[in-house]
Amino acid sequence: MMNPVDMPRARTIPALLAEQAGRYGDLDALVAGDRRYSYGTLWEEVQRFGRGLLAHGVTPGDHVAILMGNRPEWIIADLAIASIGATMVSVNTYVTAAELEYILKHSDADWLIHASRFLKYDYVDILGQIGDLSERLPRLRGFIHAGERGLPGSAPIERIATLGAGKAARFDELAAAVKPTDVAALLYTSGSTSTPKGVQIIHWPLIENMWHIGSRMHAVPGDRIWCAISMFWGLGCENILFNALTHAACLVLQEFFDPGEAMRLIEAERCTIFYGTSNMVLAMQEHPDRPHRDMTTLRTGGSSGNREQNARIVGFGATEMCNVYGLTESYGYCNIIDGRTEQHKRDVSVGRPLPGIEQRIVDPETQALCEPGEIGEIQIRGTVTIGYYKDADKNADAFTGDGFFRTGDLGFHDDEGFLYFRGRLKEMIKTGGINVSPAEVEKKLLEHPHVHLAYVVPVADPVQTEIVGAVVIAGPDADPATLEDELRALASGLSSYKRPRLYTFVRESELPTTNTGKVKRMDLPALFTPADA
Repeated sequence: MMNPVDMPRARTIPALLAEQAGRYGDLDALVAGDRRYSYGTLWEEVQRFGRGLLAHGVTPGDHVAILMGNRPEWIIADLAIASIGATMVSVNTYVTAAELEYILKHSDADWLIHASRFLKYDYVDILGQIGDLSERLPRLRGFIHAGERGLPGSAPIERIATLGAGKAARFDELAAAVKPTDVAALLYTSGSTSTPKGVQIIHWPLIENMWHIGSRMHAVPGDRIWCAISMFWGLGCENILFNALTHAACLVLQEFFDPGEAMRLIEAERCTIFYGTSNMVLAMQEHPDRPHRDMTTLRTGGSSGNREQNARIVGFGATEMCNVYGLTESYGYCNIIDGRTEQHKRDVSVGRPLPGIEQRIVDPETQALCEPGEIGEIQIRGTVTIGYYKDADKNADAFTGDGFFRTGDLGFHDDEGFLYFRGRLKEMIKTGGINVSPAEVEKKLLEHPHVHLAYVVPVADPVQTEIVGAVVIAGPDADPATLEDELRALASGLSSYKRPRLYTFVRESELPTTNTGKVKRMDLPALFTPADA
């Protein structure tokens, strides 16, 4: 590995790729199976594909959707689309026909680049389920497919890169015309409680913010980032991809997560930076290959787990893991604790805001500023999305009159300006008319040495409307009956209305999770049986 270097001078994606190819042309940029790209060859492939897109009819300002697993084609297409002044639309690989139709329609997609299939998902069949595409999606002008099957008239992705022999000058002209404030991507949120929102992402913050993220990880040219996080997710195509590109690191791509293959890749490619969700970490920890895999090349990475979950990653070798906080709207992370901060603080805090982020904590009801140590809503200004696509009402709700983005998350600052995340505002439990913060109760329960994880959720009650329930993942030697008694005693240190009335004990693998590995809190109350309530 090399020594740290300064932030790239580039302020757009094509300029960044050209700059890094000039500075680090022979360094590995992307590894995916037996395909390897240096920074020089990656830029060549992006230019070739971009010229092919122009020859195929894609024009600046077009919206080009991508639907496929973690393949090099995803990354090359994404970077090429941005380099000709078009906008990439990221589509969830686990999409249904109805969801795909909504995203393609709402995003005004002009083109769709898709794999033939991904795992059990046959995208050609899913597109067929939508119906008459020319009628239901009249703006769509064409399809490009990777794999053996495509719709009638779809162009094989391999052919696109062969079309652009006469478009070199036009590509260079368009790449030079891209502005730092142009929209590079539309990233759609999961839409768990409403229709998905299209988060508009512009060029310059993808460079600036990701540079700062990598700097707090002490990333350097030659680092190798393991990535099985889906590229369609903001964590993948914002954070991980541009952390790699701005620091001249190599992205070691896994098409989809498999714990045994993940450990093999980390060992074989000598990965140094780890990005993974808590359920990925648990799956690797419990895999039979774990004792036989050496992952001690890992040094740092990003995690949003608790002390117990982070300790597992440290056990892999990543002793400089960074606790993080952020949203798709904040270009991945807006807070990340430096990987060389003392461990006890990294276990509990997500660090100070990144440069370019102004952050405040306010009372959710009065909007008055909170004092250090006082929990309120986290609001941010600066490196934040320019707004949701075609959604004036959601933009009005999302931003305050003075330009701060309402994250909907709870937390507090300490006297040094370090942020402590304390859950979602929408997760507040209202029992007997009084608000209870789940994170406050979870923190108390986690003081018990035999509690690995705790999730405090509302459980319906005919008298109080909601009562406080605790979903607990205990250590292997704990007896649930005894532990419940001890937790009730421990919770006596809380106000009576905050104490869990119900407890249920489950294995971590039984927790309901999203496709991206997040625990689905809205599904946790179902873990309580009617007899519990």
